[in-house]
Amino acid sequence: MKLKLTDLLIILCYLVVTIGIGLWYRKKARQNKESYMMGGKSLPWYKLGLSDASDMFDISGTMWMVSLCFVYGMKSIWIPWLWPVFNQVFLMMYLSKWLRRSNANTGAEWLSTRFGVKGPCVGASHKIVIAFALICCLGFLAYGFIGLGKFIEIFIPWDTVKAYVPFNVPPQYVAHLYGIVFTLFAMFYSILGGMHSIVLGDMIKYAIMTVACISIAVIAYTHLNGQHLNVPKGWESPFFGYRLNLNWSKIIADVNGKIKDDGYSLFGLFFMMMLFKGAFASLAGPAPNYDMQKILSTRSPKEASKMSGFVSIILLPIRYSLIIGLTVLGLLYYQQMNLKTPDGTIDFERILPVTINNFLPAGLVGLVLTGLLGAFMGTFSGTLNAAQAYIVNDIYLKYIRPDAPTKQIISMNYLVGIVVVFIGIVLGFYAKDVNSILQWIVSALYGGYVAANVLKWHWWRFNASGFFWGMLAGIVAALVFTRFFTGVEFLYYFPLLFAISLAGSVIGTYAAPATDMQVLKTFYRTVRPWGFWQSVHEQVLNDDPGFKANKDFGKDMFNVVLGIIAQLCLTILPMYLILSMKLPLLVTVLMLLVVGFILKRTWWNKLED
Repeated sequence: MKLKLTDLLIILCYLVVTIGIGLWYRKKARQNKESYMMGGKSLPWYKLGLSDASDMFDISGTMWMVSLCFVYGMKSIWIPWLWPVFNQVFLMMYLSKWLRRSNANTGAEWLSTRFGVKGPCVGASHKIVIAFALICCLGFLAYGFIGLGKFIEIFIPWDTVKAYVPFNVPPQYVAHLYGIVFTLFAMFYSILGGMHSIVLGDMIKYAIMTVACISIAVIAYTHLNGQHLNVPKGWESPFFGYRLNLNWSKIIADVNGKIKDDGYSLFGLFFMMMLFKGAFASLAGPAPNYDMQKILSTRSPKEASKMSGFVSIILLPIRYSLIIGLTVLGLLYYQQMNLKTPDGTIDFERILPVTINNFLPAGLVGLVLTGLLGAFMGTFSGTLNAAQAYIVNDIYLKYIRPDAPTKQIISMNYLVGIVVVFIGIVLGFYAKDVNSILQWIVSALYGGYVAANVLKWHWWRFNASGFFWGMLAGIVAALVFTRFFTGVEFLYYFPLLFAISLAGSVIGTYAAPATDMQVLKTFYRTVRPWGFWQSVHEQVLNDDPGFKANKDFGKDMFNVVLGIIAQLCLTILPMYLILSMKLPLLVTVLMLLVVGFILKRTWWNKLED
């Protein structure tokens, strides 16, 4: 099916609106550095939360999650813990307010509040965070760029538009051309309007996606009415044992091959390793990307916590309405879909675009595509904003022109934005595929990030030297590991990677003197973390006998467990609803109400700046 005129007009209108947003906020963004990069730290938490959730609603990730739901059914709700998705719960309960109390503008600037501005490896720790952040940003820009191009190519075949293009494009670069076109729209409004335009663009995109997701869910519910899904035993249950025990051999035999290739057959072992990695990754706090920038842009620590909690509430039910809706349509009409690649294998990630292309009416296709295009543009613009912040704030203003006037700072943001986009596009041309970039970022870079960033919050003796050597040891070890291990296999070696990074952190810490006590006291009084801070606490008491230590570890961990339960309920609720599983739906709603009531008393009522 080709796009109808209605679909094309909806997409065109959205693109025109994005240009208008950039022009509308251009003057406001030029007021000062904070207005451009952080929205002046004046945006309310619910707008930033909605924007943050929109940035997480990307095309490639959604295609992957639809394929997971098709193959693993209800058990697919656990697999995104690989990222881990429950890091938002840790942020919600305590880490967001700890981060926001620093009043920094970037993750690299935050390090100055923890380690000071002078001392062994302070400069090196600052530089390695900037390098880490920029490599992640460029990687995600390339990831989104080629993912978008391949997605659009399914709906707008090159044969239908090549007659209107005044130059020849080789077939292998068609996806890249589509990627460039939509990247330029995203670049325009995000560079001109800064954080203000990014947030408004994300809000518009979220509204479109909400309508599209609910429409698809209703269509799937209507088509399923009175029919039975041909799925293996256990598909409709989220619970599992040591083995997965999903046998597709009498239904779609190729699915068993995918399960084997994914490496999830020993699901119990996979789950334990995923939980181990996820817990430490969550304790480390947010990586220096758009998520961290949204937290730092909130008006207060209390609003930072509210924003992180709001993300799961508005993201998961809507996103999983789309995921389960497309999964149901894919299962019902699997025989009518062509999911085979030219080499004869089945690509289950094609379920999303093929289902949209074949089973949705004109108008709704345009709405869904607009929402998914907006998802790309939102993620792209948020990532670009983070890259601009690190280059301008932490390199240009710190090392080159500390006294630069506002006009020059804004001009530098424009220039940096254009250069970063250009580099991201070039990397997209050289990347083999989406998965190769994602595997490198998540496994190698993020794998080396964890140990040092857990210690920075919880151990007073940890210093800039430990941070630098821990990060370096972790990243180098992770890069070596990804040379020999891929996919889920890498997960099983995470404890060894963590141990190497931890060893680098501890050895590096004791190889240099402790951080200046005055810096530590200021950090401890301002951020008020719990953990191993007794030595600093005693020094603070000498200055302020009335100071009270943070003894909320037990409460915070209790709330984290409840928050993860609530997050799972929000995820599985639309799945039970569309599949008409009445008793599980009732139990899920009751659990959500009980957990919500408890968290109102143990978290919401106790929020403080």
